[in-house]
Amino acid sequence: AALQALKRKKRYEKQLSQIDGTLSTIEFQREALENSHTNTEVLRNMGYAAQAMKKVHENMDLNKIDDLMQDITEQQDVAQEISDAISNRAAFGDEFDEDELMAELEELEQEELNKGMRDVRLPSVPSTSLPSHPGKLPACHFTFLMIKPCSSTRKRVEDEDEMKKLAAWAS
Repeated sequence: AALQALKRKKRYEKQLSQIDGTLSTIEFQREALENSHTNTEVLRNMGYAAQAMKKVHENMDLNKIDDLMQDITEQQDVAQEISDAISNRAAFGDEFDEDELMAELEELEQEELNKGMRDVRLPSVPSTSLPSHPGKLPACHFTFLMIKPCSSTRKRVEDEDEMKKLAAWAS
């Protein structure tokens, strides 16, 4: 009985394979028919479009189209010239060369700068010599390129900070 069941199974598998092949063939033919139908519709519509374009172009002359396009281009050029003429500012008072004016302005600015430099008075160099040991300088002088504020300056800054804190607290 087991051998018979195994033989039956093999027959069924062979039938299933044949049926699957048949279904694949039928599906392929169906797709081919659909594609043929689509191609036929496309060709028919392309024929209609060709006939419609032929009718539209019957009344058109290529020379007339070229003439029309030239007329349009000429009119656009005239419109651009008019627009340019209107948009340019009037030339009233423009008879001066801008480069010359800029050069004169720079000359006047340099003259003003030179005059200002003549009025600068530089401080005189102190006649006393500096101490030889930096440790002997007071705390509020330069020491090794670092500034140490004098104690009175430090106290004033601290007092201002305290006043700001007090004002913030009172608000």
